[in-house]
Amino acid sequence: MRIDVALEHRDLEGELAALHARMGRPGDALHGMPALAASLPGLVFRCRETDGEFHLYVEDPARAVLAGCTVFNRASELDRRVARYVRSPHSRYAAAYRGRGVASAVYRWALQAGLCLLSGPRQSPGAHALWMSLARSHPLAYVDTRGGQLRMLDAQVEGSAFEDLDTRMLLLGAGWTPERFASVTG
Repeated sequence: MRIDVALEHRDLEGELAALHARMGRPGDALHGMPALAASLPGLVFRCRETDGEFHLYVEDPARAVLAGCTVFNRASELDRRVARYVRSPHSRYAAAYRGRGVASAVYRWALQAGLCLLSGPRQSPGAHALWMSLARSHPLAYVDTRGGQLRMLDAQVEGSAFEDLDTRMLLLGAGWTPERFASVTG
């Protein structure tokens, strides 16, 4: 796992504006998504599920913008027994909404729903800080993903093991313990 992702080269605000425009276009797949109870005043969470993946959009209706979105992808690189319970989140949030707890609230929504979250092989420094923050209230394990299996690693992973792209972090959602997860997923 590497902490080396930088998104400055992307037109993130443009991408979010295009998604927001689709949300207002009747007939578009993003139009008319139901609102969820958001834990952040002034923001609306909207969710849709597509083929077992969850797309959560965070809208700021007062400013008429999309603050950002997170896709909870199925972990297709894992075997089916594990992949049923694990999602790999990928987020895009406008600069004005970073550091305000928005992504944290979105990830907490998923964890409270019982999803287990698997990090990608690379993270931005901000994403890594988010995962470390969530680990204070949800069990965190380091895992190796070689061969489509999850193999638990030591509680602390350092050096070359941490830098290995097959080393990931796994946050366990509500109702899961490391023992239960291991028993259910093998």
